[in-house]
Amino acid sequence: MPPSASSNWLKLQKVCRYKAKNQTINPTGKTKAPKRRKHDKTTREKSPSPTPSQSSHAQHEDSEAGPSSAADNSPKSLRKMVEGHVVFTEKQRQPGKYLAVDCEMVGVGLEGEESSLARVSIVNFYGATVLDEFVKQRERVVDYRTQWSGIRPSDMVNGAAKPFAEVQKLVAELLENRILVGHAVHNDLKALLLSHPYPLTRDTQVLAFKSKATKSKRIALRNLVKQELDLTIQSGEHSSVTDARATMAVYRIHKKAWDKLLGAFARTDALSLAVAGKRKAEEEDEEEEDEPRKAKKAKGVLPGPEGRKGVSSGLSTVVRRGSQVHIKGKGKGRGASGAGGGGEDKAQWWAQLPSSSSGTKKGSIKL
Repeated sequence: MPPSASSNWLKLQKVCRYKAKNQTINPTGKTKAPKRRKHDKTTREKSPSPTPSQSSHAQHEDSEAGPSSAADNSPKSLRKMVEGHVVFTEKQRQPGKYLAVDCEMVGVGLEGEESSLARVSIVNFYGATVLDEFVKQRERVVDYRTQWSGIRPSDMVNGAAKPFAEVQKLVAELLENRILVGHAVHNDLKALLLSHPYPLTRDTQVLAFKSKATKSKRIALRNLVKQELDLTIQSGEHSSVTDARATMAVYRIHKKAWDKLLGAFARTDALSLAVAGKRKAEEEDEEEEDEPRKAKKAKGVLPGPEGRKGVSSGLSTVVRRGSQVHIKGKGKGRGASGAGGGGEDKAQWWAQLPSSSSGTKKGSIKL
C-alpha cells in the first residue's frame, strides 16, 4: 500500500493542474501565460457627486439666466442687447453711472442743407432706454432725411415733440456727474449746445483709434460694430436707440483697457497742467518784481540809486551868439553841485570856449 501523500504535496498538485489548464501553447512549443485584463481608469473612477454648494450655485445661475444676461459682456449677449432682445430688472432700468447718447437730425434752411436736432436717445450701461424724445422744430423742415434718420412728419405732430430748451434741460440733468459714452460724441454735444467734462467722456471713435483697435481715425459706427460684434446696423433707416446701444456695447467690450488708457492720458494732462501752472506762477513773480521799475520809468525817474543823481544827462546845448552864450536844456555836470573854490569856474566852462573872432570854430555854434 503506497504511503499517503502529505497535505502540502496535494496542494502543490492542485496548483500545477490549474496553471497547466490556463496556459496556452505557442507553435514553438513554449507555454505562454494569459494576459491580464486592463481596466480603463475612466470606468473604475466614478465621478464625484456635486456638493450642495455647487448644486445651489448652478441653480442660482440658471435662475438668473434671463434678466441678468443684460450684464453679460459676451458678444452673443451684447448683440441681443443692441437688437433689444433683453429683459431688464427694475434695478437695471435705472440711469446708473454710464450713459450712451445718440442724436438724429433733419434738414432745414436753404435746400435742407443745415442740420437741426430732431431726436435724442439715451441708454444706460445695460442698454435700457432712459430718455427718447423728439424735438419740435422752430423752422420749416425741408428734408426729414427719413432714409437715414428714420424720422417722419408724424413724429413732430400731436404733441409727440418737445421744445428744444426742455429736451436740453432733461439731457443736462441726466448727464450731470455721469460718464458720457458716444461715437464722435462732440457732434451730439454740439447739436444739444452742451458741454461735458473730458475726464467723464468716452468717445468710442477716438478711443478705438488711440488703442489701435482700428487703423481708421474716423471709423463709422456701423463698421466698428461689425468689427467688434459681427453685427450689421444702419443698413436702412437709423434708430438713435439702436445706435446708442451699439455704442455702449462696443465700450463694454473694451471698458477696462480704455479706462486704463484714459487714466494714462489724464496723468499726462495733469503733469502738463502742473508745469504750465508753475511757469505761469514764475512769470507772475517776475512781473511783480518789475512793477517798481516800471513805475519809476513811468514817472520819468531814471533807473539806479536815487535816479542817478548828479550824473549829466548830456542834453545841454551851448549856443554862442557873438559874445553872448545861451544854454538850452536842464542838464548839469558833476561840477555844478560841487563846493569850494573853483566850483563856479567849472560850472561856467562855456565861458572859456574860443570866440568866433579867434578864427577857430571848435566847440562853438554860430547862428
